[in-house]
Amino acid sequence: MTRTLHTADLPGLELIHRGKVRDVFALPGERLLMVASDRLSAFDVVLPDPIPGKGELLCQMSNFWFARTAHLIANHLTGDSVASVLPAGVDVALYARRSVVVKRLRQLPVEAIARGYLIGSGWTDYRASGRLCGIELPAGLRQAERLAEPIFTPSSKAAIGDHDENIGFDAMVALIGGELAEQVRATTLAIYRYAAAHAQQRGILIADTKLEFGLDADGALTVMDEMLTPDSSRFWPAEDYRVGISPPSYDKQFVRDYLETLDWDKTAPGPRLPAEVIEGTRLRYATALARLTGLDAAAL
Repeated sequence: MTRTLHTADLPGLELIHRGKVRDVFALPGERLLMVASDRLSAFDVVLPDPIPGKGELLCQMSNFWFARTAHLIANHLTGDSVASVLPAGVDVALYARRSVVVKRLRQLPVEAIARGYLIGSGWTDYRASGRLCGIELPAGLRQAERLAEPIFTPSSKAAIGDHDENIGFDAMVALIGGELAEQVRATTLAIYRYAAAHAQQRGILIADTKLEFGLDADGALTVMDEMLTPDSSRFWPAEDYRVGISPPSYDKQFVRDYLETLDWDKTAPGPRLPAEVIEGTRLRYATALARLTGLDAAAL
């Protein structure tokens, strides 16, 4: 049976952050309990209707990629059991597959985005200026066209309800320093290239992805939060890919497309979702998990 969790409630644990999707609680020993809820955000607004089981799908996909990319970059996972840190009386089954015990890190104030195709806000910027986050691109590119090489386009990290904004690399250097900015860019592109090659073998094109990084107690760069999920990436079925259109996708673009048909100004509160959009979103997330990882989403 699919388990739904809109908001984590863990009496006795200190809630230190409730994000668009994840609820984060303090644990002893410079650790955190990170819970992926079933909340869904679109256009940086948390929508009122959860997607049943979405948090479990996101957590299992992130864990898959964290393990696969450990040779490229350290990640925030401790390996500690979720059941061992839950308060007494809490339904372990509700939290076990959607939660992880992680290291407490100093989060960097930027989001690291790798783009392999011209779509989304990148396509919007390109049509307006021929550039993307200050990067000059060749003339005549079409929507969803594959770029000659993946590019790195950071964005500001917005508070809940605000919108992330693309920034240039120089702006990122001003925020975190040149050496660290170079390391984040190189690591982001290495992760993207590795994941894109894996996904292509399984019939999925990763158009772009967003990563978040922090520094551990020794100042070492560490990838955190989530990795290569349908919330943070665009996954296109390779068999349906066409240049010149926005391809169908295994991610929340399905929800964005529905919301674009409404008379909504993309500010809170968000509109309710019809049942068919909720189920269609859940199905797309589950399909992405199964195709990319081989995990059976129905068994979660």
